[in-house]
Amino acid sequence: QVQLVESGGGSVQAGGSLRLSCVASGYPSSTYCMGWFRRAPGKEREPVAAIYTRNGGTYITDSVEGRFTVSQDAAKRTVYLQMNSLKPEDTAIYYCAARFTGGSCSHAPDGIRDWGQGTQVTVSS
Repeated sequence: QVQLVESGGGSVQAGGSLRLSCVASGYPSSTYCMGWFRRAPGKEREPVAAIYTRNGGTYITDSVEGRFTVSQDAAKRTVYLQMNSLKPEDTAIYYCAARFTGGSCSHAPDGIRDWGQGTQVTVSS
């Protein structure tokens, strides 16, 4: 069964940290890129971060720059999102996404086929 499995969400107070993980399981090939998107209540889905498997290139959206870090263990087909100095406005469902044959993992989410089930991150003030 092919799937992206996320873990690591939860509830923290402002200023706290969480680390999200996403494993690409069951796919016959390596990922081209993996990314994180989030959807806050009443808002559109937005990109958060992405990493490109072969060259390690990364993308971090401006609103989390300096607080969030994206990394990978390519051999394990796993991407991580380290979230520090969390703010209440980071509260959202975080989704992992993956591409296997090219394209962007930080934009045009409607073109991404593979998604995780989402993990809730709640930051209280």
